[in-house]
Amino acid sequence: MKLGEVSLLTNDVPRLAEFYKQLLETENGSNDEVHQTIIGEETMLTIYNDGSTKNNQNQNICLAFTVEDIEKEYEKVSALGVKIIEKPTARPWGAINMSFYDPDGNVIYLRSFGAAEGLPAYTPIPQREEL
Repeated sequence: MKLGEVSLLTNDVPRLAEFYKQLLETENGSNDEVHQTIIGEETMLTIYNDGSTKNNQNQNICLAFTVEDIEKEYEKVSALGVKIIEKPTARPWGAINMSFYDPDGNVIYLRSFGAAEGLPAYTPIPQREEL
């Protein structure tokens, strides 16, 4: 079984989709007001309005994106005007994480797995078929 799609439910598809297109530096050629696919490979990221009213008090889910250059991404995210939760911070396992809220209040993490200063580089655990 594979995770096929993560969909962010929103009251304002064009606004949230535009934010993710800028964040992910992608274009989907759509201004649809009900549904937009932002990432269409492997696990899809979609923005969808299912017709119900959202309260935007998202407390039980977050999205995490792996990036190459966390400092570059921090500058880009800051320029988008979002509320930063945590600036890039080294973790004991060798990752550098940052977090912020998207326009609907979803918590978003960006993470880099390069070696943080003074910490060993992160080595991913092999997937089952690689063992």
